[in-house]
Amino acid sequence: MIAVDGKTLRGSRTAYAAARHVLAACDQASGLVLASTDVDGKTNEITRFQPLLDQIGDLRDTVITVDALHCQRDHVAYLAERGADWILTVKANQPALHAQLTGLPWRAVPQAARDTDRGHGRREIRTLKILSVFTGIEFPHAAQALQIRRRRRRLDQPKRFTTETVYTITSLRLHQAKPAQLAAWIRSHWHIENKIHWVRDVTYDEDRSQIRTGTGPQVMAALRNAAIGALRTAGTTNIAAANRHHARDSTRPLALLGIT
Repeated sequence: MIAVDGKTLRGSRTAYAAARHVLAACDQASGLVLASTDVDGKTNEITRFQPLLDQIGDLRDTVITVDALHCQRDHVAYLAERGADWILTVKANQPALHAQLTGLPWRAVPQAARDTDRGHGRREIRTLKILSVFTGIEFPHAAQALQIRRRRRRLDQPKRFTTETVYTITSLRLHQAKPAQLAAWIRSHWHIENKIHWVRDVTYDEDRSQIRTGTGPQVMAALRNAAIGALRTAGTTNIAAANRHHARDSTRPLALLGIT
């Protein structure tokens, strides 16, 4: 499972230029960045999607998860050529496709998965419905449509719920993944935010970095990704604590990298 998502390097903004932006591909399970590429001001994430994944040698037997910006026909054609499956979120940037998904007979579809989560002062109930859509929607290689409904309530306000409904499509067929697996993979897409982007912002204070010259911001983002990856590969779960540990002895970072 590989999650693709971008992050703006806010501290790189100047009076004359917008902040730099970096697109990354992250292994969902390990939290390791497998590839990254810069997104300059003359383009956007969509045009950098293929160059990003071109850096990864073999995409067979992988599933790529992306947000709604990357729900693009060119992307799925490219992934089909590379032998990868995908899960795409569909929102208003694809109005015709979104209308087709909302118009499917969801009321007649039983729940395929349901789970409950409690934390951060709230309770969330998530339900998943799935439909096979080989001929039901106009999008290449789409095999199933998913409706995810999230009901949230604050624990101090038990009678007040908010409901959010999200639609996704996938090239995975019924026999390739169970509903609970699909639900877990969709949720785990945001591990790239929690395991990489949040760590770079909070632990490495990336958004306040004043490095702005040339490709310096993108290089520093890559170095932070490498540092996080080295620590996670060593079994670290608390990156901040691991940084303090390695800062106390100059030989520890060298040992971590296998340098003697």
